[in-house]
Amino acid sequence: MKKLKISVLALLLVFSCASLSAQDDKKPQMYRVHQDQVKFSMVPEYESIIKELKGLLEKHNIEGTGWLTLNSTNATYAYVSPIKSMADINNPIFQKLSEKAGKDVISDLFKRMDKCYDTETDFILHQDTELSYTPDGFNQAPEGHDYRNNHLLYYTPGKRDMIREKMKAIKDLFEKKGSKMHYRVYRSGFGATGEYYMVAIAAKNAEDYAKKGTENDALIGEDGQKIMGDLFGNLLKHEEVRGEIRRDLMYVSKKSM
Repeated sequence: MKKLKISVLALLLVFSCASLSAQDDKKPQMYRVHQDQVKFSMVPEYESIIKELKGLLEKHNIEGTGWLTLNSTNATYAYVSPIKSMADINNPIFQKLSEKAGKDVISDLFKRMDKCYDTETDFILHQDTELSYTPDGFNQAPEGHDYRNNHLLYYTPGKRDMIREKMKAIKDLFEKKGSKMHYRVYRSGFGATGEYYMVAIAAKNAEDYAKKGTENDALIGEDGQKIMGDLFGNLLKHEEVRGEIRRDLMYVSKKSM
């Protein structure tokens, strides 16, 4: 069995069912993120393998495991798992699965998976409750809103404090106006390429997102556009990542850690 691959994927399987729903805003969460940049020609095979892995976990009732899956339009698959500390990454989930399903079975599965991509990355994100605009509570996966538009706002270390103040001003404006465009903010951490905030916006679909955006632009008016323009004018760069939550590729055990 490929120990490195197992140890990497084991990092993903350490969150509970509650982590997919509203969270305690008073306890900011750390997240371990694993990303596979899948070859477009290998997407069907890759998804089939992930479903096979999910099936094995269900069949052998591997407890204390789970992952949330975000599939971006560029064929990147991100697996997100809340952790309390770096110590949580040592959960030996795939060792347990190997003991029940057989070492050869799991080894073969990972070998087939490795052929589907050339690049995989791991990094930490920190939930930033202070900057998030979530009137209904911090919910990673609201039912019926699986479309995602994530904005990555990169900044230089010298502008760290300035950018944070400008994002606070935007949140204050949204609260004052009663905006329906809710969003969650995450701050980059260990292993990330550069410093950035990720602003995650959920919607029913692309059309629903566009409608919310148009309504929000009208609501915040010229003053809001000025504040937004001031923020974006001070960024190092801005990346937009669109995708969807893949509930068919998610797994949460009956008894989570």
